Parts: sequence; structure tokens; C-alpha cells
Amino acid sequence: MLEIDLKNLPDNVFELKEMVRTIAETVQEKERNNDKTIKDLQTRNNLLIEELHLLRLKHYSRISERFRLDEDAIQRSLFPDFFGKISVSDIENQEITVIERYNRKKPGRKRLAEDLERVEIEHDIPEAEKECVCGATKSRIGEEVSEKLQILPAKFWVERHIRPKYCCKSCEGIEDKGKTVSIAPMPVCMIPKSISTPSLLSHIFIGKFCDALPFYRQEKQFKRYGVQLSRATMVNWALKIAESLKPLLTMLRLYVLSGPLINIDETTVQVINEPGKKANSKSYCWVLRGGLPESSGFLYHYAPSRSTEVARGLLKDYEGFVQTDGFSSYNFLNNHPDIEHFGCWAHVRRMFNEVLKVSGNRNKGLASEAMTMIRQLYKIEKQAKTKGLDEQSIFKLRQEVSKPIVENFGIWLNDNVSRIPEQSLLGKALRYTLSQWSLLIKYLNNGIVKMDNNLVENAIRPFVIGRKNWLFSMTPEGAEATALFYSMIETAKANGLEPFKYLEYLFKKFPTVEKKPEAMYMLLPMNNTDIKLKKSE
Repeated sequence: MLEIDLKNLPDNVFELKEMVRTIAETVQEKERNNDKTIKDLQTRNNLLIEELHLLRLKHYSRISERFRLDEDAIQRSLFPDFFGKISVSDIENQEITVIERYNRKKPGRKRLAEDLERVEIEHDIPEAEKECVCGATKSRIGEEVSEKLQILPAKFWVERHIRPKYCCKSCEGIEDKGKTVSIAPMPVCMIPKSISTPSLLSHIFIGKFCDALPFYRQEKQFKRYGVQLSRATMVNWALKIAESLKPLLTMLRLYVLSGPLINIDETTVQVINEPGKKANSKSYCWVLRGGLPESSGFLYHYAPSRSTEVARGLLKDYEGFVQTDGFSSYNFLNNHPDIEHFGCWAHVRRMFNEVLKVSGNRNKGLASEAMTMIRQLYKIEKQAKTKGLDEQSIFKLRQEVSKPIVENFGIWLNDNVSRIPEQSLLGKALRYTLSQWSLLIKYLNNGIVKMDNNLVENAIRPFVIGRKNWLFSMTPEGAEATALFYSMIETAKANGLEPFKYLEYLFKKFPTVEKKPEAMYMLLPMNNTDIKLKKSE
């Protein structure tokens, strides 16, 4: 800092000018530094405001990625020629994007399912009212029918297995080298010497793993019905059955890995008594979707970490397509000799959609341009699905219509990425998209893989809803059992089976085929053709 002794200023004019020049340069340098500091603070403030709005949005707002195109905003943006060579109007007016208007169904109460039992109650007028004032008897010309839905609460009954015992009173068994007393064997069951039945077990496990009803709530529910069944008993039953069903889970894993495409994602789960980890640390549930496209299988897998080693182990010996998000644990797939790695457009769309919801007007204009392009790509995919196009037709459609839009979007990304602060939401969206670009564009050269990983993300949703209710697993064995039950239930749902009926069927049949691998394999949901297990439409 320049110090000046005001009492001893020089008398020489040239020396005074030099002092003034030095002071001016110092002040100008400070102003430049202050301007830079102010600009940095404003940028930081804008970033913090964006983060605050995003947190509020995630916590309070309705979660939706629906996007409506604001053409006026696009026209007001800095880029009237959208994507350089293609204007907004050109894209909007492409013939391929014209989809038949969706006729929304009129609101009203749906008719109750036809397979429900009907009990008829007739409400007739008194006999006196059937006489007309002219003296004749009124004729029945029709009727009005209204239906109301009744419910019978869960009904419990005790199933008594009576086995007569026989012995010979003549020789008292002395002449027989076998057993003195003859008695029929008990029917095989999932948990011998317990009060459990296939229907009870199915009710309990569907309650927790399908309806997100923790065991402690079910314990209270059973108590209201006059049944004493502790949560500890239910936990023990779940662990025993999960142990018995491990061979079936191994078969499900092999089936999932047998298909042409695997979608994979993961979510957190808390395990309290996990060796080597704190009680509040994170563990993970990985989900794989695979198998034949028309009969998908879902494999849920518990693991202590989210590391590459877990993903590598799950995909061991697999050859085919794998679709994931941009998490770094999947990067090894980029150089895998037997796997072709695909990216997820839903994550890209989600990031730009967040910018639209929380950012300032300028960034909204850019985000709208990105969302408009992504919207076009999804409309093309929707049209292909609506028309029921086969793989070859989808590939051709993507090459002819989707590819030019994707290429121009890539140009747009590179033109804008250097202009936007890296830490802003829009900057993160632009850089994430470019970092995933080589994986995102691969779907254009394929008719099997979808644009996004939503099919497996949708399968994670029931697990997340359940986790919000039962909160954690006490042990790794409990987490593994949870993963097994979700695997069976979600695979059953994906194949059109009613979950309760399927588990009841599985628990009845499994003890009879436990040592017969071929018969056991036929118990998997995708192999089950019993029409009684199908959902009611």
C-alpha cells in the first residue's frame, strides 16, 4: 500500500506528477480487483440461489419431467436459427413429429371388474303401488342397476392336519422289523414345524415388499384380528425362506444375463450391523433388468459399496448391450471386449429440465432449446412405439430422422459450453451431456436399446417407497433377503402375474421340486403359464 507523508510533500512539480500517477495506478488496480471480486461474488451468489431453488424444488414440488415448448421464449433467445442450420419451426413442422391427437378419456367411475362376485339385492315397490289408477296392474318394463363395492376383512382359520396312527395289537410289532407305529408323513412345506402356510407367508411378504408395510405394523394388524404373530417370527421366516430360495435366485440371475440387453442402476440402503461399517453409513441395492424383451426379469442385489468391482461381478460372463447412467463405476464398460455400453438420455433431460425450473431468464432460453431437441427425439420414439415398429424399422427411423437432430444438438452443445459457468446448473448439464456424448449417440445405430434407462429406474421405485417405510435392514443377511423378495415380486409383476398368487404358488410348489433343477426353473415367473396367476384386467 502506498504511504504519503502529507506534511513533507515535494516542491518539485515533476515529483508531484509522479506521485499522482502512482496513486492513480494503485486506485485503478484496486478497482479492477474489486470489480473481479464483485463479479465472482455475484456468480457465486447466483449459483447458491440456483442450488437453493433446486433443493426447494426437490423437497416441495411435484416431481415431473413434463416439458411444454414455449415458442415465444425460443424466438426471443439469442439463437433465432435453432441448432444453426435447422430452425425451431423446421423441427416443429417435420412430418415425422406429427402424432395423432390423444383423446383423453372422459372422467367417470370405471365399471367394477367382471370377475368379482355379484350379490343381487332387489328393491321393489309395494304391491299397492303396482296398481294403476285406471285399475290395471302395472307391467315391469325394465330395471335400473347400481353397483356398490363391499369388502370382507382378512379371514384367518386354523388348518388342522390330523394323521391317524396305527399299530398291530396282535403282535405289538414284534414280528415287524420296521416301525411299530405307522403314520402318514406331514406334507412338505417351506418352514417345517411352524404354523406358517403358503397363503400366510405370501400375505406377510407381499405386505412388506409390495405394499411397503413393515413387519412391526403387520404385527399390530394381526393383533387386531386376534392373531399373535411377532415381528421376530416374521423376520426369521423371511430369512429361512430366502436361504431356501437362493438356488432359484441363481437361476433368475442366469436368465437376466441371457438376454441381449441389460439395464442397470443402484440406490442406497442402510444396514445397521454391517461388519466394518458405521450404522449410519450407506450400502447399496443394485438392480439389473434383462432376459428376453417380451418377458423381462429383475435381479436385485445387495452390496456394501457402489464400486466398480460390484458392477464387474454382476456382469461377469455377460456378452451384449448394457445401458447405465453416467456414474463412474460403469466406466470399465467402455473398454469391455464383450459389452457395448449405452448412455441414458433421461438423465440429460432431467438436468436441463431442472435448469428450466430454477434458473434465470437467459439460462431458461438455452435450456428450452435443449429441451425442445430432446422432446423431438422422444416424440420420434413414442411414434415408433405407437406404430409397433420392429427393430429394423426403428433403426431406419433413427438414422433418417433422429440422427440429424442429434448431430445438430452436438454442435449446439459445443458452441455454448464455453460460455456458461462450469458450476451453474446449465454448465453442469452441458458438460455432463458432452462427457456422455459417445454413449448417448449409440442408440441411433441400434433398434433394440431404448433412449433411456427408465425401465430399470421404474423398478427401483418400489424399493425406494418400501425403504421410506421399513427404513433399514438390521444385518447383511436381512438385506440379501430383501433383495431376493423384490427380485421375485417385481419379476412376477413384469410378467403379468398377481404377486400374492404367485408367491403362494411358489411356496406350495417349491418344497416338492427343491432337488429337481429343471422343475425348479419352471417356477420362475416368466416360465409360469398358469392362467389363475394372471392379473385381473
